Order: sequence, then C-alpha cells, then structure tokens
Amino acid sequence: MNTYIFTIVTFIYLAGMVVYIGYLAFRNPWVRRAATAITLGGWLVQTFALGLRWYESYQLGIGHAPMSNLYESLVFFSWTIILIYLVIEYKYHLYLLGAFVTPFAAMGMAYASISPNVNETIQPLVPALQSNWLISHVVTCFLGYAAFAVSCGVSITYIMKKRHEEGAGKTGLLASFPSSLILDDLVYKTIAIGFPLLTIGIVTGAAWANYAWGTYWSWDPKETWSLITWFIYAAFLHARFTRGWRGVKAAMLSIVGFVAVLFTYLGVNLLLSGLHSYGAG
Repeated sequence: MNTYIFTIVTFIYLAGMVVYIGYLAFRNPWVRRAATAITLGGWLVQTFALGLRWYESYQLGIGHAPMSNLYESLVFFSWTIILIYLVIEYKYHLYLLGAFVTPFAAMGMAYASISPNVNETIQPLVPALQSNWLISHVVTCFLGYAAFAVSCGVSITYIMKKRHEEGAGKTGLLASFPSSLILDDLVYKTIAIGFPLLTIGIVTGAAWANYAWGTYWSWDPKETWSLITWFIYAAFLHARFTRGWRGVKAAMLSIVGFVAVLFTYLGVNLLLSGLHSYGAG
C-alpha cells in the first residue's frame, strides 16, 4: 500500500515542478500558490505514507523506521529535500527556487519506484543496522544532504542570475529572480545549516561503527567519501569566513559539494563494495 502512495507522490512532485516552472514563465500569484499547495500536499501525503510503512513493518513483525535500505533512504531523502525547501520558501519567499529544487525530490522518488536495482519490500534489519543509532545517524545525514541539495539548486539559480546581471539584462525571465546578493547569501545559509548536520551524522556514524564493528573508523568507502564531502563544505565555510569567498566560485564549489554528496550516497552504494554494501538494494 505504502509503495503505491509513494508512486502517487512522485507524480505530485513532478506536477509541482511543472507548476513552479509555469510560475517562472507567467509570474501569476495563483500559479505560485498552486505550486506551493501541490508540493506541500505531496509532502503531507509522503509523510503519511512513511508513517504507514513504519506501521506496516510492525504488522509484519519486523518493526523498524523506514530508512534501512536504498528504497527507503531514497524516499526519506526526497522527503527531507521538500521539507528543507518548504521551510526556506516560507522564510525567504523564494518561490522561483521550487523549479530548481523539486526536480531533485521527484527524481529521487522516480528512481526508487522505477529502478530494477531497488528493492521496495520491507525487509528485516541486517545485524549492523539493529541499533538505536539508526534514526539519529540517518536523520542528521539526510537533513544535511537535503540542505546541500537546496544549496545546489540555489547555486545554479545564482550563476544564471549573475550572468544575466553582468549582461545588463533588465528584462526577461531572469530579471524576476531575486538579486544575486540574496542568492549568494542563501547558498551560504543552506550550507551553514547542512554542515553541522553532516558533522553530527559523521560523529554518530563513528559511534555506531564502534558499536557494530568494534572500531570508530575503518576507511570504508562510505566513510572516506563522507569525509571528502565534509572537507569540501568545510573548505567552503573556511574560505567564506577567512577570505570572504563568495560569488560564482563559491556557487561552483557548492555544486561540486553536492556531486560529492550524490557519490557518497549513491555512487559508493552502487559502484563500490564495503561495510555499507547493505545500502545498495
């Protein structure tokens, strides 16, 4: 039942994406409200489906939070992306950003639903996942990943806007975007939100590893790439604080950071073997 609802949510997010793009084109406030309502509605339905999957796991005698394999993590990742985006939209009124962020959530849900390599059934936890660290580690990591996904969307928007401003453009679609200064500040703020979450995720993961495997750090591919990702965003914040680094270079580094996030999350699971191989299916 829950997988059927998740498939519906995929189409809701795709519809939200299309309506956000429609708002980019027409700048009609009713279109904007419709885009937000569709996306918020999809997120609420997805929240219900996550709760339902959690309940169904107990009905099957398994009983664990829905974040134990690739399918569940993709669904949860999409849920956190929309959550972070809706908070930012509400706080900063950056409705145009929805056209660049909702595709990440829609693609995650679509991949989870369509890919033959993703097992959507509820499965018992492997021994390594049978720990109270599961929820705290996964939730903090994916909230951090979601903030980085939003930052990547903002960075793409920033680069487009900056080039438009440098071309002295006063008209057209890009003229309606927030100023490059606002977007640059939002790139920084989203990374400032994601970085401590990723740090907590790595620390809780190390504590969990010591509990499960008897060592805090074993240079497993997932651990190594998590550290690489952490260094990229640490470099971003360090350069921002010490040298006032901003602009296109900072936006590009944000995009590179999110590519590292995707490889840490999906690339390592699908291409490399290691202690986290249970996350590949």
